[in-house]
Amino acid sequence: MRKPLLGAIIPVSFLGLWEVSSRAGLLTLESLSRPSDIIEAGYAGLRDGSLLLATLQTCETALLGLALAAVIGIAVGTILGLAPTAERIAGPTIEALRPIPAIAFMPLALMMFGFGVGLEASIVAYACVWPILIVTISAVRAIEGRLLEVAAVLELPVWKRMTKVVLPAAFARINVGLRVAAAISLVVAVTIEIVLNPRGLGYHLVLAQQSLQIGLMWAQLVWLCLLGFVLNLLLSRLGGGSGLMWRPL
Repeated sequence: MRKPLLGAIIPVSFLGLWEVSSRAGLLTLESLSRPSDIIEAGYAGLRDGSLLLATLQTCETALLGLALAAVIGIAVGTILGLAPTAERIAGPTIEALRPIPAIAFMPLALMMFGFGVGLEASIVAYACVWPILIVTISAVRAIEGRLLEVAAVLELPVWKRMTKVVLPAAFARINVGLRVAAAISLVVAVTIEIVLNPRGLGYHLVLAQQSLQIGLMWAQLVWLCLLGFVLNLLLSRLGGGSGLMWRPL
């Protein structure tokens, strides 16, 4: 039996038990909709385009913030990984900033960017940069020393040394940080939309809850689960095929 089929046993069994229990009257809570009603509400949201529009809005800010964090985290992490002295200088500042919750910057970001993409993307980027930065530093330090020696013997410029030697050798490990940050990007984006920013899946979740559309609310939660699964799958495939994308000398 293939892995996807094995992985579907638990959720399919759970949904089947949920549906049967709901129809038998064993589950009577108003906050628990039937899986069939959830599917129907999700299909209606897809058909009228509201669910897709909210998804695009959430993905826009989550992926923009993730991209900004990746650029900053990989660039700075590579430098700090190759220069231990620079890491010792910057380390205390990083450790002071890293524990601050990203959500705490919402009032400041709101004053700087107002409602919209800038507000959300800036907070997502702040939350995502730390796992990417820390993993990149560790990945660069773990590079085989002989690769750096070869680059030095060939007298490669710094940018070629980075793109042809350092990043290809470290990318598989860096991708772990990207996958962690991708999950964080969705969590933070939806949280901001629920709390402050009137757009995206988080905002539509609140609207569904306030209008007592329980099936639609659950459908959006399931959709978020699928969205996170697909994003993680894409990044895992990217890391698995990194040898095809990045070619050393």
